[in-house]
Amino acid sequence: MLDHEKLDVYQRSIEFFALAVRILEKVPKGNSVLKDQLNRASLSILLNIAEGTGKTSQKDKQRFYATARGSAMECGAILDACKILGLIKEPVHDEGKNLLTRIVSMLTKMCR
Repeated sequence: MLDHEKLDVYQRSIEFFALAVRILEKVPKGNSVLKDQLNRASLSILLNIAEGTGKTSQKDKQRFYATARGSAMECGAILDACKILGLIKEPVHDEGKNLLTRIVSMLTKMCR
């Protein structure tokens, strides 16, 4: 098992990415910008956590974790937009926001 796979924040990010994939499969055509942003931002969380974990200096780690945190915040805004547009129902929105709240909280501590 790689170091980043041992982190709870990474495991929660995997959960969120899986949820994002399910959302992306259901979003109808004509929403490609929103779909692309959710795909890229949710993947960015995972990748930046993994890359940050692999860095040796604390400053480098914090920079990657901060980027992952920003991507998680972006995903929250995308979920809000999807809900407003009627692309996702409230339970899916709430599940995603709850996961993102946990992820952001953990990343905030890791950035210190």
